[in-house]
Amino acid sequence: MSFTIFPAIDMRNGQCVRLEQGDFSKETIYGDDPFEVAKGFADAGASWIHMVDLDGAKEGSKQNAEHVVKVAKELNVKVQIGGGIRSEADVEYYLSRGIDRVIIGSLAIRDLPLTKELLNKYKEQIVIGLDARDGFVATEGWLERSETTAVDLGKELAEAGARTFIYTDIAKDGMLQGPNVEEIVRLGTETGVDVIASGGIKGIEDLQELRKYQAQNVIGSIVGKALYTNRIQLTEALQEEEG
Repeated sequence: MSFTIFPAIDMRNGQCVRLEQGDFSKETIYGDDPFEVAKGFADAGASWIHMVDLDGAKEGSKQNAEHVVKVAKELNVKVQIGGGIRSEADVEYYLSRGIDRVIIGSLAIRDLPLTKELLNKYKEQIVIGLDARDGFVATEGWLERSETTAVDLGKELAEAGARTFIYTDIAKDGMLQGPNVEEIVRLGTETGVDVIASGGIKGIEDLQELRKYQAQNVIGSIVGKALYTNRIQLTEALQEEEG
């Protein structure tokens, strides 16, 4: 089993930004052109890029799609996109334009039957984003907390055919305090589904720790702020893919 590093590009107002704990008032801009940031990642050897439409997540509709499509079309990388995907039409829009995987988050809570239909139809091209605050799934750009735990929703979606989860502990996101390894491993163990860790990566040691749990279905990690603040060099992180 391989371990994959997913450098992250979070987009707001057409720029590359990072938030703290999903708080839109705590934003740092790291680049004016998401494509140029993605090109840097691709040139460093990344095989995947994780892109998030923050405006889309907040507004409930695609807001930065042109940047995502440009990356998928012009760079030799695989792309997964989340944020503002609320319908099958949104899923089809991205998949028909060369994006490899579409991440469903809020939709999985708001319309579970449709989510199950999408999993059945698009299979591994659908990734479920389980963004948790205190163990409960948060939706609508992390602005609302549901009454469903990430593990319970994960189990139900695993039965419906989910192939991959992205688990984000919102309290950790953008804080450079380390990932919530315990909950990441628990999700992978209890659902039997591949899990990509997200949120809190502060140094190469976090990636090395996560990689120990490949047998528990932890198959990769998203890395964002640690790259932008030079706490991790992408070339160094990519070495962890090889073990």
